[in-house]
Amino acid sequence: MTTRSAVTLSHLDALEAESVHIFREVAAQFERPGMLFSGGKDSVVMFHLARKAFWPAPMPFPLMHVDTGHNFDEVIEYRDRVVAETGVQLLVSHVQDDIDAGRVVEETGVGTSRNRLQTAALLRGIQENRFDAVFGGARRDEEKARAKERVFSFRDAFGAWDPRAQRPELWKLYNGKHRKGEHIRVFPLSNWTELDIWQYIEREDIDLPPIYYAHEREVIERDGMLLAKTRFLETLPHEEARTELVRFRTVGDATCTGCVESDATDNAAVVAEVAGTRVTERGATRADDRISEAGMEDRKKEGYF
Repeated sequence: MTTRSAVTLSHLDALEAESVHIFREVAAQFERPGMLFSGGKDSVVMFHLARKAFWPAPMPFPLMHVDTGHNFDEVIEYRDRVVAETGVQLLVSHVQDDIDAGRVVEETGVGTSRNRLQTAALLRGIQENRFDAVFGGARRDEEKARAKERVFSFRDAFGAWDPRAQRPELWKLYNGKHRKGEHIRVFPLSNWTELDIWQYIEREDIDLPPIYYAHEREVIERDGMLLAKTRFLETLPHEEARTELVRFRTVGDATCTGCVESDATDNAAVVAEVAGTRVTERGATRADDRISEAGMEDRKKEGYF
């Protein structure tokens, strides 16, 4: 008599299996998917999972970077190296193109950033490439607006999101139906936490941009946040730069992405550090999320990530 042995998945195995299922479901339901890729840890993990989902075949969709033009040099170098090593197609939608064409107006002065201007470049990139599904690396634990997102998140013909008009997802049944001009944002990492991401990076030995690990950097302190002194950051006379041992928990526009004091120089040390924190990476290091209580939700309704 043959008995069936129980198979127990670790929590990382279960999360990986769910993400792989989502990638394959999108490949089966949609004609022209694309994946957002910034070189940040979440998009890097998403890219790693997507390649696993279709291995040994190549990933059946391109990457798209929405480029503010205010990037950390280490992240762009990492992005270009990954593309060269893997041979994947990279499409870039530049915010500067929208500024030059007068489609958006850039604010200037201390404290401004191009972060919100990304929405126009994102929607233009989706339209120009005729994507009907777009993978994003957002997670529900990051902040409350993202916690409302479904895995398959419907966007109307203007790219807008209505949190009251999302579809049920019972028993992991994903509804990708849409009309021409509409599209679906897909979030394969919805159920992951920041700690899950770092534990997976450690387990899979995934390469990341070096700014995620402790290093010495010139910073200025503004509103309780450490901002890197870059050629993009305008400072006030009293804001003096000092050198600190820091690392970044997120990667975004260099003018609004803060860093944290840290001595974590490898994945194991970062995992231990993240396990002990009680503030999400966006709450701790993203100045753009401090604009208002509903800042992220307002941007998402306009078509933001």
